[in-house]
Parts: sequence; structure tokens; C-alpha cells
Amino acid sequence: MNQFLRARSVVIAIAVFLLVHHAPQRAAIAADAPPRQKRVAAIVTEYRHNSHADVIVSRLLQTDTLDGKGKDSPLELVSLYTDQRPANDISRLLAASHRFRVSETIEDALTLGTGQLAVDGVLLVAEHGNYPKSATGNTQYPKRRLWEETIRVFRTSGQVVPVFIDKHLADNWTDAKAIYDTARELSIPLMAGSSLPTSWRKPAADVERGAAINEIVSITYGSSDAYAYHALEFTQALAEQRRGGETGVKAVQSLGGDAVWRAFEEKRFDTELFDAAWQHIPNPRTEGRPLRDVVPEPKLFTLEYNDGLKAHLLELNGAVNAFAGAWRYADDRRIESAEFWTQEGRPAAHFTILLNGIERMMLSGRPSWNVERTLLVSGALDALLASLVEGSRRIETPYLAVKYEPIWRWQQPPPPPPARPWAEQ
Repeated sequence: MNQFLRARSVVIAIAVFLLVHHAPQRAAIAADAPPRQKRVAAIVTEYRHNSHADVIVSRLLQTDTLDGKGKDSPLELVSLYTDQRPANDISRLLAASHRFRVSETIEDALTLGTGQLAVDGVLLVAEHGNYPKSATGNTQYPKRRLWEETIRVFRTSGQVVPVFIDKHLADNWTDAKAIYDTARELSIPLMAGSSLPTSWRKPAADVERGAAINEIVSITYGSSDAYAYHALEFTQALAEQRRGGETGVKAVQSLGGDAVWRAFEEKRFDTELFDAAWQHIPNPRTEGRPLRDVVPEPKLFTLEYNDGLKAHLLELNGAVNAFAGAWRYADDRRIESAEFWTQEGRPAAHFTILLNGIERMMLSGRPSWNVERTLLVSGALDALLASLVEGSRRIETPYLAVKYEPIWRWQQPPPPPPARPWAEQ
């Protein structure tokens, strides 16, 4: 027995020695350990190669360069819900290789089968897919339905987590405002929007914070519901920096066809600003010909703000394949302008800059920029498309008196990685 007690005493003494002498080392290891990744659920309409789901959500799986060679995200994708599965869906292949949960319902994606909210954030990417068009030509992505199923889990669990909604809050004002109001009611950290405001500008330029400006002219291309949205949001990102912050939009009007060329001739917008923006359009397809000869269906979208600012967007399909904008300062009549550049090739690095803003919100619980910007743009696009199909009627928008002071300031991102062909991984 004495021999057993002596042996046990030796073992205890060794254990105490190891505990005491290795505790500082363990503490140092714990202090140096990175924080736990935030667990994120993705709710998407469809997940195919180069879709918005791919160029946003896949960055959580394949690094920010979408090839496994870039920087890892602090967000961990733990579950995915897809509303539609086209023939070229890649989500199940990614789930098999990256071991995340594929859920048949949004509730399962958010609870991971536990019955309670089990994620730290939600990515709602409702862009692309086979969905109907509204009477104004806006694609009716089911953002409100996906949002309300998410909110049902929040209410049942008595908890909320940050949510990012890709691009506009919804295709119509009623749904966009309902989403915004619910987020405020439940104190949900909510962020949304386009990648264009955060992307590169050539040259690096922004409205001076607190400066008075009286007009903005932007150039856009592509479909009015999808690409005009991007142009509206980068235009609003400029406008919100002005003196007094955002005051809201009091009326909008859209022109098409010959009415746009008459607007040029009658100088219904500042044509010097158009010329300044046009200088930043790379490789315009005019070949020395007049714009009216190469743009069969021009469009002009005009926003009148409550404080007197006016913004004009010219959609010039056939002549341009890029975004640009120019603005004039009220005090000294000075003009600034820039191209709003996106990487047209894999990995579409402007989405990395967008994701960086999302990551900051998911980690801190505080939005990186104002969701009010996206609310205002969502409602403005809805009204502009209505004006277009209603014979260019000027539509008063008292409901767009959205006021806010910007919490965000643009900075030129680091240079992008080399582009790869879109078809590559």
C-alpha cells in the first residue's frame, strides 16, 4: 500500500509540474488563436457558375480569388437553401466537396435541424433564376418570401443575426419598405446593395464630403431592371456625400427614344457633365458616328431630390459597355468624373470588395453602409420603370423622402488579381 501511495504521489507531482510550467505556453496559444469563424447560411434563388450566388457565396469556399489560392473568408458557409435548381446547378457538387449542409427549407438552413437559430448570419442572394416579370419589366425575385421565412425563424427563436440582401431590397416599393420596416422593428443588422459603389474608380474620385453639388450625370448600359439598378446605386453613393446628407427623392421621370435626343438638344441635363463622364467610357462603339446612329433605344432616367439636386442616368446600349459618372460642385462650378470599374472576368474581384463589407457587418453586428441607400434606390427604380411604361409620366414620390447621414466613405480598393476567362474555375 505504501508503495502504491508513493507512486501515486510521484504521478501527482509530475502532473502539477507540467500544469504549472506549461500553462503560460497554453495561454499564449489561446491568445494567438484566431477567433471562431462566423457560421453563415446562404439563401439563394439559383447557384450556377458565375451567378451572383457563385461569385458571392463561393468566396466562402474557394477563397476570394475563387480558385483556392487567395485569402480565406472569416465566414464559414454551414448551410444552403436553393429556391430553384437549373440543369447547370453547381451547389450539390460544392456541398459534396466542401461539406456544408444542403437544406430543403429555409428553416432547416437557419436551424441546422435543431429547432433554434443556429447560424451567425444570413446571405440572401436572390438574383438569377426563372421568375416572372412585373408589368414594368422588373424581374420579380421572391425576396420578400425568402425574407419572411427567415423572419419566422428569428421570431420563433427569439434571436436575430445580421442579414445581407444582394442588390435591391425588392423589385417593388411595397416589399422593399416592408423588409426595411421589419428589420427596424426587430433590430436586425441589415445591409444590401450593389458592388458598384465599393468598386474601383478611374480616376479615384468621390464627391467631397459635405460639399454642395447641384447635378450628377451617369452613363449606364444593359437591361434597365438589372444594370440601371447598379448605376442608380453608385449615383446615390455619390449623392449621399453632399452637404446635408440625404434628403430623399421627390419625383422621377423616364424618357425613351427620340425624346432622349431632344433632351440632349434642349439641354434638359448638363451636357458638359455628360461629356466629362463620356471621356471615361473605354472603347465606345461609335466609330466616329453620332450617338443616335448607334443607340437604337436610348433611355434617360431623371431623379429630382427634395433639396434641389438632380441626377440623370443615360442608358446607351449599342454604344457603351461600362459605367461612368460626373458631378458639378455648386460653389465653384468645378466638375469631377470617373469610370466605375468592374472586373469583367473571373474572379470578378469587385465582389471581393462587396464581400469585405459584408464580412465586417457579420463580425461586428453593425452595417458597413446605410441600408437606407438601397431602400431609396429600390423605390426609385420601381418608379422610374413605371414612368417608362406610362408614357414618360413624371411621378411624384413623397414616400421616397428617405433621410439619412452616410456612415460610409468610399476608398480605392487594392489592385485586383489578374482576370481569367469566365468559363474557367
